[in-house]
Amino acid sequence: MSTNSQARQRIASLLDENSFVEIGARVTARNTDFNLKQTQTPSDGVITGYGVIGGNLVYVYSQDASVLNGSVGEMHAKKIVNLYDMAIKMGAPVIGLIESSGLRLQEATDALNAFGEIYLRQAYASGVIPQINAIFGNCGGALAIASSMADFTFMEEKNAKLFVTAPNCIDGNSAEKCDTSAASFQAKETGNVDFAGSEEEVFDAIRELVCILPANNAGEYEYEECEDDLNRACPSLEASAEDPVIALSQISDNAVVFETKKEYAKEVVTAFIKLNGATVGAVANRTVLYDENGEVVEKFEPLIGANGCEKAAEFVNFCDAFEIPVLTVTNIKGFKTCKCNEKRMAKAAAKLTYAFAEASVPKVNLITRQAFGSAYVMFNSKSIGADITIAWPDAVIGSMDSKLAAQIICEGQGSDAINECAKEYDSLQNNVESAAKRGYVDEIVEPADTRKYVIGAFEMLYSKFDAVPDKKHGTV
Repeated sequence: MSTNSQARQRIASLLDENSFVEIGARVTARNTDFNLKQTQTPSDGVITGYGVIGGNLVYVYSQDASVLNGSVGEMHAKKIVNLYDMAIKMGAPVIGLIESSGLRLQEATDALNAFGEIYLRQAYASGVIPQINAIFGNCGGALAIASSMADFTFMEEKNAKLFVTAPNCIDGNSAEKCDTSAASFQAKETGNVDFAGSEEEVFDAIRELVCILPANNAGEYEYEECEDDLNRACPSLEASAEDPVIALSQISDNAVVFETKKEYAKEVVTAFIKLNGATVGAVANRTVLYDENGEVVEKFEPLIGANGCEKAAEFVNFCDAFEIPVLTVTNIKGFKTCKCNEKRMAKAAAKLTYAFAEASVPKVNLITRQAFGSAYVMFNSKSIGADITIAWPDAVIGSMDSKLAAQIICEGQGSDAINECAKEYDSLQNNVESAAKRGYVDEIVEPADTRKYVIGAFEMLYSKFDAVPDKKHGTV
């Protein structure tokens, strides 16, 4: 039995010290075709068991590339399936540490069936327990599908490879031209990866995430004791509103922010924060990205694209499944306009609209700068189910920018008439007071007081029960 494999070392690095208990250590391959009987297969290439992270029970499997390249065969898969069955019964997360050549060719149909059984358990577990995968070597073909069925995926930035089709097998491509399997590509271009970094950074990030997430979907939203002042003012909040990561860190208890898919669709931020000790999912529009030194790295229009819609929709769906309240920070005036984006825009926007409308968890919308048109309606407005809408005094809420509206209303009437119409449009329609009078905004608060009002809203919504029409599931 392998005792010092890298697979075991990874488990030790991830879990609390001396907490791992192995299950199925004596399992080996049953297949004898192609001289497999003569090959030692300790643990059949995967270490499975349970332990704790920050005192939280987790189930973990780690593929051992020193045994048949970590390939997945019948018994290898049975161990993973057994782990999933136990995790579902106990209501605890499953963490997969991936390094494998994929399907074990010597076992052919047995291996194919094995993958199907893994997929089935992942489907059963989806929305019941968190599923987290971390990739340290190859994760290709059928295994890439399994990895993408997880809720969160991490990649080691140098050696990890994630692909359905290898870069060199794609027509007209090569790894030298475009390494579509690399962590950077998967994180920035596909949105399949939440975090890429060194092996140590990956373990740190997983530990942080596990300590933020609920263990399963059964509990009501859980509180930890909050040592941060619930009424704390945030005097710099208005100045940092353009970059939601900075703004959220000011609102959150002790500046806790765990961003997901941070390299993908950067105009939208999805992150977990803490408010009064409870985990809250935050979705926000970004117009400026700052680095650690406060320098501007990148600027964005207050527009949302198809990638951003899909990123946000997946995040809201996860939060709703696990009873995590949702906070939106809105600064949006429309949709990205380009031919490439337009191919998917309508469907992607529909998915995000549906995700917010379908979510039955407490939902609070904070409007900071502007909220225009259909993009605003889609982004957790009261009309699609936000429970509480809070706005800053200078927020602008309406169908479109007043100058554009005036040009349409006063077409052909000259610049003076258009300017006068724009002023009137601002006073009658495009202001927070007008929206509040119509009931579309519940509270107008000073930016510095945002934290206490948002916490108050979620406290009030703690016992929310939202009845939805009886159905099997939606189809959007």
